[in-house]
Amino acid sequence: MELFFAALLGFALGSIPFGLILTRAAGLGDVRDIGSGSIGATNVLRTGNKGLAAATVLLDAAKAAVPVLAAGYFWPGTEGVAGVAAVAGHCFTPWLHFKGGKGFASAAGALLALAWPAMFACAVIWAAVLFLSRISSVASIVTVVASPLVAWGLGYPQAIPPLLAIAAIVLVQHRANIGRLMRGEEPKVGGNKS
Repeated sequence: MELFFAALLGFALGSIPFGLILTRAAGLGDVRDIGSGSIGATNVLRTGNKGLAAATVLLDAAKAAVPVLAAGYFWPGTEGVAGVAAVAGHCFTPWLHFKGGKGFASAAGALLALAWPAMFACAVIWAAVLFLSRISSVASIVTVVASPLVAWGLGYPQAIPPLLAIAAIVLVQHRANIGRLMRGEEPKVGGNKS
C-alpha cells in the first residue's frame, strides 16, 4: 500500500504541466503549438522567454524532488517509486491526453532527491556534453544513461533501479530526437532547425 501511495503522489505532482501553465499565464499561448510540441523547458525557451524557461526547469525538477522527499519521510523505502512515477507523470500527464515533456528536468529533480552528489556529478557531465556537442538532446540522453553508473560509483546503489527506469522513460521520450540524430538533422544550440 505504501508503494501505491508513493507512486500516486509522484504521478500526481509530476503530471502538473508547468511549462503549459506558465506560457499561458504569460500570454504566450499554447507551448505545444511550437517547436517540438513538448511542455518542457527547452520548448518553453523557444517562446523567447528565458525567465519562463528557467522557471519551468526549476518547477519540473521540484515536482519530482518533492514527492521523493515526501515518500522518504512518510513511507521510507519508497523514494525510488515516487521518483519514477513523477517522471512518468510529467511525460504522460493525464491532463494533456497522456502527452507531456521529455522528462529531463524531472529526472534531474528525482536524482537530486535520491542521491544529490550524483546529481551534481551528472550536471557536470551534461554541461560537458552540451559544450562538446552543442546538441541539447545529446547532453540529456548521455546524462540520463550515465546517471545509474554515477550513482553506483558514488555509493548510492539503492538509486540504480529507479534511475534505470527513469532513463528508459526519458529515452522513449527522446525517440524523435534519436531519429534526427541518426539522420544528422538534430539542431544545435543556437542554430536553426533543419
